[in-house]
Amino acid sequence: MARQLDEQIAGRFPVGQRLRVLDVGMGQGTQALRLARAGHQVTGLERDEKMIAVAREALSGEPEGIRERMRIIEGDGRDTGVHFLPGSFDVVLCHGVLMYVEEPDALLAGMARMLAPGGLLSLLVRNGDALAMRPGLAGDWAGALAAFGTVSYTNRLGLEVRADRLEALTATLAGIGAPLHAWYGVRIFTDTAADDAAVPADVETLLAVEERAGRTDPYRGVAALLHLCGVRG
Repeated sequence: MARQLDEQIAGRFPVGQRLRVLDVGMGQGTQALRLARAGHQVTGLERDEKMIAVAREALSGEPEGIRERMRIIEGDGRDTGVHFLPGSFDVVLCHGVLMYVEEPDALLAGMARMLAPGGLLSLLVRNGDALAMRPGLAGDWAGALAAFGTVSYTNRLGLEVRADRLEALTATLAGIGAPLHAWYGVRIFTDTAADDAAVPADVETLLAVEERAGRTDPYRGVAALLHLCGVRG
């Protein structure tokens, strides 16, 4: 997914431009820190104190120049208007967050308002059109059957969360002024791998296959996750 994001950034902004990036629900700050290392000015917004502590610890070990390019704010992604002025960012990320938000429209609209004209909105969501794939591939036939016609599922943490359908999100993005520009599938062949699975010897080939499938129909349509990129008009 990092390659996909870098591709979209490279296609929209001049080479070498220092972008203003907002990472909503940054978690441990992995993506935010990667972009700060690349030279961008990054703001991470997170409400979980434990995640913030991990992110601050990781940031503390970086050179001064990188530490100066990244700031961490404790807060809820639905309150972006409280923390920032409209049009303050060139790129807004929201990865792995929407599944925890019961009614995400207000969050999405708020993030779109944070974008400057031509800005990029990057979303990573659970694919609501493919919820039967994981239980089906695991041989859980009852779970696969129950997954049809719903957008609710139990994640690996045991939490009841929700998924998003591509068609519905496409309409939402158009309605908030950041219409869909590109979309990818993420975790097509690797979704059933255990979290603690050993890295295979041919990991580069595995990544190449996932990358190719994530751009190719019909494979991307059954991915566990969808990476959507909208552009502010």
